[in-house]
Parts: sequence; structure tokens; C-alpha cells
Amino acid sequence: MTTEFQPYHLPQHRRLGEPELKFGNPEPAATDVHPLRGLLDYGPFGKLRLASVPSPIRIAFIGQASMLARLRQLGRELQTKHDPKERRQFLITYPGFTRVFGTSVAPADEKTTIMLPDGLDQEIVASNVPHRVLADVLTGAISSLRSQRHAFDVVFLGLDEKWSAAFEGNDTDDFDLHDYLKAYSASAGISLQIVRGGQSQRALDYFCRCSVMWRLAIATYTKAGGVPWALADAVPDTAYIGIDYALRPNVAPSERFAICCAQVFDSDGAGLEFIAYEADDIRIDRSNPYLREDQMLRVMSRSLQIYQHRHAGAVPARVVVHKNTEFRRDEVNGCMAAFSNVKDVELLQVQTRHGWQGVLFSESGKADGYPSHRGQALALGENEALLWTQGIIPTIGKGSGYYKEGKGIPRPLLITRYAGRGDFYDLCRETLALTKMNWNNDGPYTQMPVTLEYANVLAQVVKRMPKLEARPYPVRLFM
Repeated sequence: MTTEFQPYHLPQHRRLGEPELKFGNPEPAATDVHPLRGLLDYGPFGKLRLASVPSPIRIAFIGQASMLARLRQLGRELQTKHDPKERRQFLITYPGFTRVFGTSVAPADEKTTIMLPDGLDQEIVASNVPHRVLADVLTGAISSLRSQRHAFDVVFLGLDEKWSAAFEGNDTDDFDLHDYLKAYSASAGISLQIVRGGQSQRALDYFCRCSVMWRLAIATYTKAGGVPWALADAVPDTAYIGIDYALRPNVAPSERFAICCAQVFDSDGAGLEFIAYEADDIRIDRSNPYLREDQMLRVMSRSLQIYQHRHAGAVPARVVVHKNTEFRRDEVNGCMAAFSNVKDVELLQVQTRHGWQGVLFSESGKADGYPSHRGQALALGENEALLWTQGIIPTIGKGSGYYKEGKGIPRPLLITRYAGRGDFYDLCRETLALTKMNWNNDGPYTQMPVTLEYANVLAQVVKRMPKLEARPYPVRLFM
């Protein structure tokens, strides 16, 4: 042992830089690690595309009389300036919807405003199944908008906290109102923004209006068909696929699963759609479902077809599949059969539950007062690594940087490769970048890559859809 060697040296440890995002300026230097700052400086990535969002984005409304007034006020707030009152190291002033996105929001035709009866409150209180009463009224309201689909782009639906007893089912009825409404509206091809009030943390009442406006503005723009930002350094001609599973409610676990695949079709992460596939006779091991070879072949083949449809029949040069459970041999074989014409296939398990954790130490050898940095990668072997997708971002904020979670010790992801041959640090860098592609929040990142982040959410919603059709669905319908 040399005198230079110390037992805490980790030769396989690397710190990856914070991934850059690109926006609505085609210049190579027009990138930023900060999504909100990039939007403000360069505009949304979607303005570079031929299919732009409408101007103005027309908002339809559903709610009781008092709620409708608040929803309209929320729409007016989107057009005005708001300064941050929290997360000041990250959050920047919201200058108004038009300044950020180059388009405006406005109420749609009066025919697209659906007023719910005040008597609904008593019906909910009097019913033994209040969640079903509320769900029937709200889906009826959404259904009545279908004949006016040409007259609006996004629906704002107001849920008052006084109905909270009807937001979930009872012990014998696996029901979630949010997911049920999303499933119903998506089946109708309607982009739905659910707005809750009645508590200080809800959008209608939250004290930091700047935070509310950034989040609502990005969601509204995306639900109207826009693309806020994309990855700046993605590997060309790559298709990313995330797969997750959800049990159909009120059936035996062995009978049916809804398998949801979330796709980032473009290598820059700009084209996001998914397919849903139902399968019987799913094998279950320790509560985790696994597909047979023919089932995985069918799911991956349909995913590949959607990519080809969006790329004039071209096959991607590379496919990366993310899953939060291990890939069994049958599943690996099914993937390889589906991607037989693809040059490079990477199959990765991404886990959040494991025994690993990391603490930052100062040069003096004592535990530091700050969490470890986001972007650290530590190889555990040729096909396994830890990746810190949470932690301090030194390039955002002042002083030591910005830590989104605010407190606690960030836990890394455990990434295991079951097929592939690319550089593992490149895979970690790519996974880190995909944690910045969730357009349904105003933060700098999420813990999981967007492939699995959306796949999990979509699976929970899709299992409540009355009918699954063999067609791709835009993810924006489920946000």
C-alpha cells in the first residue's frame, strides 16, 4: 500500500455534469441546465416545430358557480407577473404566459363552460357510494363537451375540498377519482387539468402564486400540444421505452394486468407517446409480474411500430428499455426478437429500493453538513452502478448550490444492465438527463427517468380506462 492511497478512495467514482436542455432557439449555445430560465431566455422548444400550439390556447371550464369564478381568475393569473416567495435559489419570476410561451390563454366559447348543480353537495352527503355519484356527474360533464371539441384546447375542472369524501373508494371498491377522470377524458381525446381548492397547498389557495403559475403554465402549454424543452445532448436515433405494470381493479391478481409502455420516441426526448397492452396469464413472483417471451415480443414490437410511424418507417439505431424489476430470460428474448434489426439494445433495471446510501465527507474526514451532489456515479461492476439523481446541483442557486428536496440524505438509483454493450457511464449520464424531462412539474429534476416516471403514472390511470384500444396515446392526455 502506497502512502498516497486512502481507504475511502473510490477509483470507479465519477461526477457527471448537470445535463443541458435545449429550447426554442436553434443556436448550439442556446441551452441551459435550468428549465425555467431556459424557457424565459429562449422560449419553448415547440416553437421550432411545424405543429405549433393554438393561439390563444382556449380553456373550457367545469365546476359549480363559485368554483367557475375562481377558475376564470386562475386563467387571468396565468397572464400576469408573479415573484417567487419560496425556493428562491431556484424559482425565478414568472413574467406571464405570453412572455414565456409566445401565445396566450383565454376562455373558450361560453358553450364550453359546464356549471355543476349546487344540489350535488347534498347528493354526495346522502349517498352510500359518494365517489360514484361525483364520478358520474363529472364524467357526464366531460362527455357533454365532446360535441364542442373543436371549440377548446384544454379543460380546467375544479374539485372542491368539501367533496373529499368522494375522492376515493371504500375498502371493497378500488377507486381513485383523479385517475378515473384522467382515464375517461383521455379516452375522449380531451386534455384535462384538474384544479383543487380548499386547502392552502392546493393550486387555488397556495401562497406562492409564482410557483403555481410556472407549474400550471407548463402543464397547460404541454396539454395543448406544446413541447417546453428537449434534451440537448441525446444520442441520435435512439428510442427510449419505459415499461410498468398495473393490476386491474376488483379482479384477482392472477387474472389481468394492464401493461403500460411510456415512450420517448425522439432521441431528444421531444416526442412522447405510449401504448397500453392487456395480457392474461401473467406470471407473478413476489408480487412482481413478468411477461412471457411472446407477450414481451408483442409489447416491444408495437412500441417499435410507433417509432417507425413517426420516423417515416426508419428503424432506430439504438433502443434503451427501462424497467423497475429484473429482466427474466423470456423477457430478454422477447425484446431481442422485437429489436432484431436494431444495432444496439440496452435493457436496464432501475431500482429505488436497495441498501445503498452515500454521505458527503469534507476534506477533514468528517461528515459534511450538505448532501452529496446530484450526478455522482459509482460502478459496482461491469453491468451495475449507483447513480445519484437527487442531491445538490452546484450550477443552480448560490453558495453550495440548490437541493430540491431541502433535507434528508439522497438515495441513489441502482442501475443493472441485462443486455447491451455501451459505456456504462454514458448510460448513467443518459438516465440522469431523462430525469429532467417530466413536463408536469416546475422543478429541476425528478428522481426517476421520465420513461419510468410516466410509465408508473400511466399504468395507474390506464387500468381504470373502460376500454383499451390498440393505438398510441399522447402522454399529454394523462398528465
